[in-house]
Amino acid sequence: MSEETPKATTTLPGKVEKVIKAHPGSGEPEKAQIAVEGADHLYREIRVPNNLTDPSGKKVKLKPGAEVEVKIEADPVVTRTDQPQDQTTMP
Repeated sequence: MSEETPKATTTLPGKVEKVIKAHPGSGEPEKAQIAVEGADHLYREIRVPNNLTDPSGKKVKLKPGAEVEVKIEADPVVTRTDQPQDQTTMP
């Protein structure tokens, strides 16, 4: 069994603004449009497939007005620290 390196994460609150039904015959899934709080105005809405699984394994869907959390994860190898780099030089 290998140990997994913890990922850097942040979680933002969001709200389902609307559910977008798929066009019949398109093969596209139903989508949930989520407004992400804290995102820039022009980029605050995301659309994701409206298919979730509850803790018992049952397929469920989001309803308009649902409060949700949007979690962002990244491997440590693709992140950087937010601290200023040491500008000292060695002689």
